[in-house]
Amino acid sequence: MSAKLPQKINAVLFDMDGVLYDSMKHHAITWVDAFKQYNIDFPEKEAYLNEGSTGDATIKKAIKQIENREATTKEVEDIYDEKTRLMHQLPPAEIIPGMQELMQELRAAGVKIVIVTGSRQPVLLDRLKNDFQVEKEDIVSGWDVTHGKPHPEPYLTGLKKANSSADETIVIENAPLGAKSASAAGIYTIAINTGPLKKETLINAGADKVYKTAGEIGEFLKKKGLIQFK
Repeated sequence: MSAKLPQKINAVLFDMDGVLYDSMKHHAITWVDAFKQYNIDFPEKEAYLNEGSTGDATIKKAIKQIENREATTKEVEDIYDEKTRLMHQLPPAEIIPGMQELMQELRAAGVKIVIVTGSRQPVLLDRLKNDFQVEKEDIVSGWDVTHGKPHPEPYLTGLKKANSSADETIVIENAPLGAKSASAAGIYTIAINTGPLKKETLINAGADKVYKTAGEIGEFLKKKGLIQFK
């Protein structure tokens, strides 16, 4: 379902991977390599299509699709542990250009910032305070929900943390599952397309607008009067 653009915004809920950090290429390669220990050929594109889901859900879905069977508990644990190990070996993911400035503008306008991510990767979660001044209490991670994206629970939890209603909140996402989650929660969703997916894939998943850069998102919000400096 499509949500209406709010007349004013009290909060913006940001996804993390591919929105704040250019980390999806890291996730893609580590997923592929982690599955290899079980001789499972995980397609790199699936990392982008499944982004936002919890790690457990991604592993279970992949094994079901690729091998037509249920994943064992040991497989889920081993594959995710290996992925985490590989992520720690990679250089830090770069910050998406313009996102720090966009957050600064939103905060200056009195807008609450909450991060809503399916990630459980400490290597990224621990960076949020230093890079974006986001405290742990303002993060919804894969540890905090029972149902990951595309279920609405992550963004409904984000609304509670932000103490905001859906009609006074905007989501900034980059993934189809995230757009579905936000749309199902009734929140107007702007996608920043930082990956290889087609614009239509994000629109069809529930994104109300799709842009390529943080600067374009900021200009849209200013044009609509949603960033008003106090």
